[in-house]
Amino acid sequence: MRRRDRHGRGMRGPVAPPQVPLSASRADTFRDLVLDSVERLERRWPQLADVDFMVMEVPPSVTGETVPLGGSAPAEKDEPARVVVYRRPIEIRSKNRDERALLIHEVVVEQVAELLGLSPESVDPRYGQD
Repeated sequence: MRRRDRHGRGMRGPVAPPQVPLSASRADTFRDLVLDSVERLERRWPQLADVDFMVMEVPPSVTGETVPLGGSAPAEKDEPARVVVYRRPIEIRSKNRDERALLIHEVVVEQVAELLGLSPESVDPRYGQD
C-alpha cells in the first residue's frame, strides 16, 4: 500500500522500478554504443570474446597533430589483447547519437582489424558504406 507523504511532497517510494534507469549519463550511453558494436562483431568473430574492450575519456598524451580515436594492444604473457575507444575525441567529432554510433563502430572495426592483421573491410563487410 502506498501512502501520501505527510509533508505533502507526493508519494513515497521509488518513481520507477530499479531495473529502469531514470537517466543515463553520456558515459553510460557511450559505453552501451561500444558494447553494441562489439556484440555485432563477436557474432562474426567469436575469438573477440578473449579481447578486453575498454572506454577511456581521453588518450594518454598526444605526440602528433591528430588525436587518436582508439587504440589496440596485442595479448601479452598474462594480459589479454585490448581495444581502447576514447570517448571525448569521438564525442567532439560527432553531432548526434547516430553519427556517434557509426563513428564508434568504425573505430572498433579498425582496431579489431589491426589486432587480427586484417583489413577493416574483411572484419566488417559494411565498413565505410554507412
